[in-house]
Amino acid sequence: MGFLREYKVVALAVAFIMGVASTALIKSMVDNIIMPVITPFIPGGAWKTATFSLGPIVFGWGPFVGELLNFVIIALVVFMIAKKVMKEDKVSKK
Repeated sequence: MGFLREYKVVALAVAFIMGVASTALIKSMVDNIIMPVITPFIPGGAWKTATFSLGPIVFGWGPFVGELLNFVIIALVVFMIAKKVMKEDKVSKK
């Protein structure tokens, strides 16, 4: 049990589980709230199947935009949390 406390494995496990849960929540938000607002501006209207053909090559840009939004939102949330934690570390070290 000393190993778990010394290396803060439990805190890491909780952070991992919260990360997975928040990823699912953010993916649902992008798929069900943000992308339906953007869909009228996409030619054809269906963002999950939006493609761009260049000869025999077909690029699925609709799903890519959805995943890009997921990444940007998750990165922003992680950045804000890390910034807050780092600020608290600086204050407590003085």
